[in-house]
Amino acid sequence: MTDFAAIILAAGKGTRMKSDLHKVLHPIAGKPMLMHLLDSLAELEPQRTVVVVGDKRAQLDEALEGRDIATALQDPQLGTAHAALQAKEALAGFSGNILVCFGDVPMVTAQTVRKLIAALDGGAKVAVLGFRPADALAYGRILADGDGTVRKMVEFKDATEREKKTRLCNSGLIVAHSDDMWPLLDAVDNDNAQGEYYLPDVATGAIARGDKVVVVETDPEEVAGINSRAELAAVEAHWQASKRDEAMAGGASLTAPDTVFFSWDTELGRDVVVEPNVVFGPGVKIADGVHIKAFCHIEGATIASGAQVGPFARLRPGAVMEEDSFVGNFVEMKKAVLGKGAKASHLSYIGDATVGEKANIGAGTITCNYDGYFKYQTVIGDRAFIGSNSALVAPVTIGADAIVAAGSTVSRDVGAGDLRMVRGEQIVKDGWADRFHDAMKKKKAAAKKDK
Repeated sequence: MTDFAAIILAAGKGTRMKSDLHKVLHPIAGKPMLMHLLDSLAELEPQRTVVVVGDKRAQLDEALEGRDIATALQDPQLGTAHAALQAKEALAGFSGNILVCFGDVPMVTAQTVRKLIAALDGGAKVAVLGFRPADALAYGRILADGDGTVRKMVEFKDATEREKKTRLCNSGLIVAHSDDMWPLLDAVDNDNAQGEYYLPDVATGAIARGDKVVVVETDPEEVAGINSRAELAAVEAHWQASKRDEAMAGGASLTAPDTVFFSWDTELGRDVVVEPNVVFGPGVKIADGVHIKAFCHIEGATIASGAQVGPFARLRPGAVMEEDSFVGNFVEMKKAVLGKGAKASHLSYIGDATVGEKANIGAGTITCNYDGYFKYQTVIGDRAFIGSNSALVAPVTIGADAIVAAGSTVSRDVGAGDLRMVRGEQIVKDGWADRFHDAMKKKKAAAKKDK
């Protein structure tokens, strides 16, 4: 493929989002929309990428830190063609095809961009990306022949009533070789209803000078722009629906697909079963044959084959469940490893801990890992049994095959095979409860009589 560069327009104020966060940094499936677009374009190995910035520039600079991406400032903001022209200095010396796209249209795929670039091979000087929405609304229109040759492009506010009836709409994405892109951008004027320099006039200018312009069509969902919270939610819903289909096609069973929510990087193996109302945060890797029961929240966790989670379990970052391990209802894990075949069946907190193979964690057990200043480790050996309602005060080690009696608060290490019982002495007073009840009943009866 000819050398390729990308210009991403992200200078707008995004006022309809009503947010202190830059519009293109709002997340879809846990990843900022701008990063979705950048990661798609990265598949094309662009020689250079330029993000045109303006409002809230500092946020974008921070988000792009560490990436080989240049920024160009648009100030004042005089339209989309003017914005694209601000990248000219950053692309000085570059010769090849240039894509101009928008940071708030994040679902564009590398495959679509390849088609757009390939459309130039037939002698066209400019290629634009079009779509046919169910409701064309106020999108700019593309008037084209049956073979995709564009005869005219017009913004909605400048279109005639007849032109507005055209269903083929302009997504805003445009590709041209650098030898054509810069002269065409330079030639754009602001003689229009808004008094702005419009990017589609690159195509209009090419047509005016006798060049061929072609349109490539794609699905409306791929080029859905995000200008409001409602539009953000709509794109999120479409992304989630696609991810669910992908998961099931890959061999996972979702018993109520619409209630399962994935992160952008969730990995599911084959024969995984996910019950209703499960949420995956970033950084989750699930091996084959795992069963995730209903109402679980899983983030930053690795779950090995044969493990079972939930219902109503929470796995936080650093949680590792090894083969055939099990956590049940209302168990929370954080930065902890549950060994092969180990169990924490209910009502436990396991944090900053290592639990050995086939160990059993009784109901209500907690690892007391924090003293208000520092975190400490708890180590539980293979086959150890931790009785219900125990508190393990870290740092502490429970040896292999050891038993901690129910209700114990353990603050010192327990040796392998030992029993640790930490309880107050039980005192029995024969007949005391009967005498207490008799006295209270008489007192209550006397109080009623006095009334």
